[in-house]
Order: sequence, then structure tokens, then C-alpha cells
Amino acid sequence: MKLSAHLEKLGLPLLEEQLRHPTVAGIARGDLDEAVFRSWLEQDHLYLLDYVRVFSRLAWQAPPTHLGDLVDLAHSTFHDELELHRSLSAEFGADLEGAKTGPACAAYTRFLLDSAADYGDGLAALYPCMWGYSTLGRRLAANPPAEPRYRRWVDTYADPAFAGLTRRCAQMIDEAGIDRDRAERFFLEGMRHELAFWDVPVL
Repeated sequence: MKLSAHLEKLGLPLLEEQLRHPTVAGIARGDLDEAVFRSWLEQDHLYLLDYVRVFSRLAWQAPPTHLGDLVDLAHSTFHDELELHRSLSAEFGADLEGAKTGPACAAYTRFLLDSAADYGDGLAALYPCMWGYSTLGRRLAANPPAEPRYRRWVDTYADPAFAGLTRRCAQMIDEAGIDRDRAERFFLEGMRHELAFWDVPVL
């Protein structure tokens, strides 16, 4: 079994916990309290800015065969994923520029930026976000919410283009020669941060 597939198998229980989380369940039904989603948008906007920095830090260390992939991932995150947040922010009254970082966001981004000091550790640490959202999007798209704003969120992460970026990330993990035990540790810690991130602070 390839390392990326092994990590995904390990992460499935934590992914199922995310699907049961009240925030994700509310998005799936289309009835999540707008104040909660507004706060999530603000926190995820701050998170994604640092996520781009993680890709950039890894790109500096990357072998030539991975450099283009990491640049593409950073570009897609900054221009496509953050554009979703910008478009939804007006509809939910989110203050992306004035948002304050909550404890879950601060802990997660600190973990990612620290992990990216090592190429293999950084790839394993960031994979829960790519794989997790791609999988959540696919699962939720099977019975999408009728509410159009939440449906747009689901469609973004269910998009085959996003799944393609996730597969490229998985391929880098499989090619990087990462120590299996370290990869498991960094991946599972990332999965725990993903779950904690749904406990949205309404600041």
C-alpha cells in the first residue's frame, strides 16, 4: 500500500468524526447558524493565508519534480479557494480583513509552519487539509444542501479539479521517501487539528 493510501486509511475515523461534527452537519443540511459559518469563513481565511506560506516554504526545499506542483497548489489556494471565501464573505457579513485568529486556527497554523521546516514532515502535516476537504466535499455532494450558499461551498470541494490537486499532493508524499512512522505522526496530528478547527469561535 502506498504511503498516502495508508495515511488516508488511518485518518478515516477522524474524518467520520468531522462528518458528524455539528458545524459540518449543519452545512450538509443547509441550516447551519449564519453566525457560526461567518466565523468559520473568517478563521479559514486566516488559516489559508498561512497554508499558502506552508506550500511556499516547502517549495524552497522541493526537488525539481515537485516544485511546479507546490507552486500550483499555492496558486490555487490563494486565487481559487480564497476567492470562494471572498465571495461568500459579503453574503454572510464576514469581516475577513478585521478577523482575529482564534485558538484552534493559531495552533493549527503554528503546527503546519513548524512542520514545514522539514520537507517530508511538512507534506504529511498538510495532507489532512487537502484530502479531508476533498473527501468531505465528495461525501456531502452525494446529498447536497438546498441552501445555495452552502451548496456552493460543497461544490467547491467536490470539484474534480480540487480532487486532482489532492492526488498530486498524495503523489508527492509517495515519491518523497518519507519515514513512515514520522509521516503517521504528523498526518494524525494534522487530522486532529482539522477536527478541532470545526469548533468555531464566534468572536
